[in-house]
Amino acid sequence: MEPTNLSNNVNILIQDALQFDTTQKYTMIYFDPPFNSKRNYKLNVDSDIGFADKWADDEYYNFIKTMIDKLHDMLEKKGTLFFHISSACMFIPEIILRQKFKFVEPIFWKKCRSKNNVKNKLGSTIDIIWKCNKVLKPKFNIVLQPKDPTYLKNSFKNKDDLGNYALGHLVTEKTKKGYIYSIEIAGKIFNPKSGWRIKKSELQNLVQQNRVHLPKKEGANLYKKIYLHENPGKPCSDLWDDIHSITQGNEIRKYPTAKPIKLLERLVLISTDPGDHVLDPMCGSGTTGEACEKLNRKCTLIDQNNDVLEIVQSRFN
Repeated sequence: MEPTNLSNNVNILIQDALQFDTTQKYTMIYFDPPFNSKRNYKLNVDSDIGFADKWADDEYYNFIKTMIDKLHDMLEKKGTLFFHISSACMFIPEIILRQKFKFVEPIFWKKCRSKNNVKNKLGSTIDIIWKCNKVLKPKFNIVLQPKDPTYLKNSFKNKDDLGNYALGHLVTEKTKKGYIYSIEIAGKIFNPKSGWRIKKSELQNLVQQNRVHLPKKEGANLYKKIYLHENPGKPCSDLWDDIHSITQGNEIRKYPTAKPIKLLERLVLISTDPGDHVLDPMCGSGTTGEACEKLNRKCTLIDQNNDVLEIVQSRFN
């Protein structure tokens, strides 16, 4: 079957991903397969859109292994495969991924708040996105996570001619020993017993730049000024708790297991550059394609369910 072009960058192919053959290499592959959750998924109670996710473990193992073998060959040497799975169903995929990829690390996505309607088990709030690479140094871009609003409100209360600033530690904690030296600032001698976090020459440079916060209280520690305008965010860690599921956002759910657009945008930004090619072999509602379109990446979407074609096309109308 010929692909359907959704835009200049994105196309979709309706077929079984196991039957997809190509010599094309992809910089990023996002694989969001069935989880083997022992459930049936439907968009609505009266909808035909959905799928059964009930497998025997050996059947599921063979399916995932066959797909990973295939996708591994399609991935560029410095590319990244992201494997999305629930934390409750991560065991079988992790075994397969670690057998195939030399470098496998988890990203923990806190997809929702604690659930208060679960009576017989702990509420499931975490998905795992396995970041899989062939080489130690794949293509990687630093992406910033927004600062926590409470942190912004409470931390940047100090102000000088350059703007609002928070306080960064210059003195080591009492359980560690830092650089031992004395320094004079504004006629006062500072010599913390536990020592400094930075060398004397570095601290002197901060003093010359007026980037040291002087305490009003006698005997209090010095602090480094951390200006709000110089800190748009923090580099992403492996815990993503700032992107919520579709149910907590403003997106309209068009597929039972659809993921939020912000999640896919972050994965695309981390692992690709403009013009790179992304593959989603089980695309569902096509969120990956929309993220790539917004970020000027090429994208090939695949799904064997013909019902998703209209859903995916609606993202590009």
